[in-house]
Amino acid sequence: MIRFLALAFWLAFSAPAFAQALPPGLDPQNTILLDTTHGRIVIKLRNDLAPKHAERIKTLAREKFYDNVPFHRVIAGFMAQTGDGQRGDGTGGSKYPNLPAEFSNVPFTRGIVGMARRGDSVNTANSQFFIMYGSAPGLNGQYTVIGEVVDGMAAVDKIKKGAEAQNGRVTDPDRITRMQVAADAR
Repeated sequence: MIRFLALAFWLAFSAPAFAQALPPGLDPQNTILLDTTHGRIVIKLRNDLAPKHAERIKTLAREKFYDNVPFHRVIAGFMAQTGDGQRGDGTGGSKYPNLPAEFSNVPFTRGIVGMARRGDSVNTANSQFFIMYGSAPGLNGQYTVIGEVVDGMAAVDKIKKGAEAQNGRVTDPDRITRMQVAADAR
């Protein structure tokens, strides 16, 4: 009887708290919770468009690779880039091999999340990603769309911007405090 009451208590108080954190209709296995000092950013992964990239993001999040990683390149009106858990300066990746491009017809507009890569080398996406502040048609079909922000763009808007003269490189950047797959959230 005590076990039953403990289980009922746990379900009554933990399930609603989790449900409130996730907008309705999202698959917790394909939703990322990205916490910053400015608030939580909820990202719906588009595993229908980029299954290999979505899986990589989830794998690295589960390994805590993204925790305390800086937004190293942030350009007002364009995008906020992060995900270099190796070096933190935009030159690193992960221990895993680079991924082949998974391009789609989804346009790069406000809230879209794309995979960063090295220069013009198409198949070099690894761990870094960016969140769009506005539309950038020049990226369409050139970078892999991995998701979209479904809640928390106000937090994205508050991320410290870099100097335009330094291609958006940020001095003393804001960081991801914690990033996790929603299904694993505690």
